[in-house]
Amino acid sequence: MEASRNERFIIRGHRFVLLLATLACVTLAGCAVAPGMRMSTNTGAQSSTTSGAATTEQENSPIPITDINVALIRQMRDTAAKANENEALGLAWRPAPYTIGIGDVLQITVWDHPELAAALGTQPQSVARASDPVAGFVVDQQGNLTFPYVGNLHVEGLRTDQVQQQITQKLDHVFNGPQVTVRIASFRSQQIYIDGEVHTPGAQQINDIPMTLYEAINRAGGFSTTADQSRLTLVRGGVSYPIDLQKMIASGQNPSKIVLKNGDVLRVLARDDSGVYVMGEVNRPAIAVPMKNGRLSLSDAIAQAGSLNNASADAAQLYVIRGSLNANPQVFHLDAKSPVSMILANQFDLQPEDIVYIDGNGLVRFSRVLSLLMPAINAGLTAAIVTK
Repeated sequence: MEASRNERFIIRGHRFVLLLATLACVTLAGCAVAPGMRMSTNTGAQSSTTSGAATTEQENSPIPITDINVALIRQMRDTAAKANENEALGLAWRPAPYTIGIGDVLQITVWDHPELAAALGTQPQSVARASDPVAGFVVDQQGNLTFPYVGNLHVEGLRTDQVQQQITQKLDHVFNGPQVTVRIASFRSQQIYIDGEVHTPGAQQINDIPMTLYEAINRAGGFSTTADQSRLTLVRGGVSYPIDLQKMIASGQNPSKIVLKNGDVLRVLARDDSGVYVMGEVNRPAIAVPMKNGRLSLSDAIAQAGSLNNASADAAQLYVIRGSLNANPQVFHLDAKSPVSMILANQFDLQPEDIVYIDGNGLVRFSRVLSLLMPAINAGLTAAIVTK
């Protein structure tokens, strides 16, 4: 009887050893199917695995992975500089002299004839509201104004010197050699709109001084602390033109050459709208925002995420995914093991909605697989002890 019990115990021990060996083999094999997301450069396409099973996505067009190097950074900067130059050339134009429009208020003076000053009406001591016109002759909705001994005069689209000449000719039939002065007392017919991250957004009137890009921003109180100076949008005639103010200055282009037109809309985006997603093996996964100048390099984004996790990150597997929602996304790879590679990271500029991903090292994958298998191992040990 005692011999039979020993034999059964030996058989159970062999089974338990076989179970442990099987679990060890599965554990080692499971390193290749560790749960989570990984980037693979063997096939030139992104591969992902889910917990519990290894799944391979068959893609019709593999996404190539481009290594970040000096040549790539130089090429990207040259392309961006040419794009900014073309945009600036498309917005630059030589403004024409200001012409009178509907709603403008004219001040017309006939020298040595003070009786005509009564046509201006009673001069108020102060303007009650900023929107109220100053004293003068307001151009009506038909573009006309009425002046004594002249009658109705169509002035829309004319310069002040042209209006002065017409009034002088008509008054010459009434007065002997009249001297007439015409000036615009209030500019109200043309305006542009400034919206977004400026201190005083709203409408700005265009006067006889050309409204340049800098002038418009200064009139709006300047940029706010949350403004992204690299992402300005000018809407003109139903077309949106992006403006990168910082890159224009860096490339030697003068932003004051961009002159705004009547009806233009200038929008200054916030830095929070230009965030970059940093995820993977970092200390604080977060959305990195650009600096005050609108620039966000790869090293800046990693620094905002608390840098790489020394215990779990594989510095050789750092990726930047760009245009993930577009038809042709791009994936860039950087081997950040060498300190020299951080120079490249500091020069690689990120774009809004880029994804920065840092893969985990082999030990992390092994630990994750082991954590999945430990419940099965514990259950086997418990069963072996109970049957004993």
